[in-house]
Amino acid sequence: MTVHNFYLFDRNGNCLFYNEWNRKKQAGISKEEEFKLMYGMLFSIRSFVSKMAPLDMKDGFLSFQTSKYRLHYYETPSGLKLVLNTDLSVSNARETLQHIYSNLYVELVVKNPSCSSTQTLDSELFSSRLDSFIRSLPFYSPRAA
Repeated sequence: MTVHNFYLFDRNGNCLFYNEWNRKKQAGISKEEEFKLMYGMLFSIRSFVSKMAPLDMKDGFLSFQTSKYRLHYYETPSGLKLVLNTDLSVSNARETLQHIYSNLYVELVVKNPSCSSTQTLDSELFSSRLDSFIRSLPFYSPRAA
């Protein structure tokens, strides 16, 4: 079981934070282009799901999978978008994403007057606590070399 990477986007599509752990393949484009493509895909999927849903869904789009990975998605009421890519064995990471938002982002960024939540997040404390939290997950396993 593996965690590949994590994205944190603001409501305007700016990538505030990115980290990767066990990512095997790189996109072959700049990180900025990758962030734009990821946000555009999220925007399109959310729009498609909302149009195709037979009822007004409370939670909306939560995840999708390909033959190689599963993308887990969590959107906050303020419009932050958290994305965690894992292998297929992780069926639901919603609580993980909620924990990252509530216990790491809110506590270490929003409540920290020296951190701006409207620009790229350069908080070493957030980054190290996120890394520790991800590595402590039951579905995290370091990739053998």
